Amino acid sequence: MFDLDNWQEIFNTIRKHKLRTGLTALGVFWGIFMLVFLMGAGKGLENGVTGLFGDRAKNSLYMGGRFTSKPYKGLAPGRSIRLTNEDVAAIRNRFEDEIAYVAPRMWMPSGEVTRNGMSAAFDVRGDGPDLIHIDPIKIIQGRFINQMDLREKRKVAVIGRGVRNVLFEKDEKPIGGYIQFKGVKYLVIGIAKSSRRGNNGMEDEKTIYIPLTTAQQVRNRPNSVGWFACAMHPNVKVSTVEHKIKDLLKERHSVAPNDLQAFWSENIEEEFAEVQGLFFGIRFLVWFVGIGSLLAGVIGVGNIMLIVVKERTKEIGIRKALGATPNSIVSMILLESVFLTTIAGYMGLAAGTVIVSLLNMAVGEGTEFYGNPEVDMGVAVTALIILIICGAITGLIPAMQASRVNPVVALKDE
Repeated sequence: MFDLDNWQEIFNTIRKHKLRTGLTALGVFWGIFMLVFLMGAGKGLENGVTGLFGDRAKNSLYMGGRFTSKPYKGLAPGRSIRLTNEDVAAIRNRFEDEIAYVAPRMWMPSGEVTRNGMSAAFDVRGDGPDLIHIDPIKIIQGRFINQMDLREKRKVAVIGRGVRNVLFEKDEKPIGGYIQFKGVKYLVIGIAKSSRRGNNGMEDEKTIYIPLTTAQQVRNRPNSVGWFACAMHPNVKVSTVEHKIKDLLKERHSVAPNDLQAFWSENIEEEFAEVQGLFFGIRFLVWFVGIGSLLAGVIGVGNIMLIVVKERTKEIGIRKALGATPNSIVSMILLESVFLTTIAGYMGLAAGTVIVSLLNMAVGEGTEFYGNPEVDMGVAVTALIILIICGAITGLIPAMQASRVNPVVALKDE
């Protein structure tokens, strides 16, 4: 029930002790503000780093050949390992229950890419249809390479947005146009964008994708594969399959079982898990610091309420002498504690949210390792509710102390 007298007393107390109340409220304000701000800033860092992966399949593996480091079966060390189409076919057949997609790839030295007098240097790679399910690229116009392109060794190309911006006019439609490199013209069939941020995304969008078989023919290496990428079926650990693939390739290329240098590999699942582990630690640190700040503010409220009870001992004694019940005394002290905690906490939440929003507006997509700071409002409001409950609990201690005041003793108190 709303009691006007109680609220008048609360506001009178605040007016009489502005500095003390302000400093107490500042502790609570700062606690929730720091928690919200750190959450937002930490999320911005997390968005930036995870943005380096983009939509790349998190259960993917990249692998290629290098040089042997150990003699084996009469073969000297230092042999160059060159992967072949048969290696990729063997991997598909042996691990079809574990691997969902396999994308053999070949890098093609292109030199300058030209079109209508405009030219620039871009990466050109021979790829297959499965790549679109593994790499962080999306087709925004046209289509990607398909099986028919591979079978017929078509001279077609998918270009990144960066390539389009350099070789085509702004209002020009690239699809159906031609680009040329190494003296061969390629029909543009699609435009790709990258979901990765920073320099990695820019590199993706300055890449030209042509059919792998076409690249093999142009380079006069009809059976050669530079490296390959693969993505696993759900619930299949990449590290398990990674070792099996290496063992298979070592067997096929007569490489010593203990030769660790013959093949390179990049396990995206492990890299992503390391990043997630890092940000779990950062989130723990944010909550540790934030909760510590909140507790400091709440304890400050409790201490101030103890001082309030001490100052108002005679008044409380008079109230009890006039018939005030212990519950009314408890509710009066508790209400002041909850009111102070709620107002200061709400202001801290609002200020923290505004600062993070301004930071988001200033940073936006941000840099390669930072972008889009944001606050999970559900978590922030939950933290505020917990703060109010804690304020009530800390206020309950001096409130219970006030309810046990002996009127006779209180009236003698100086």
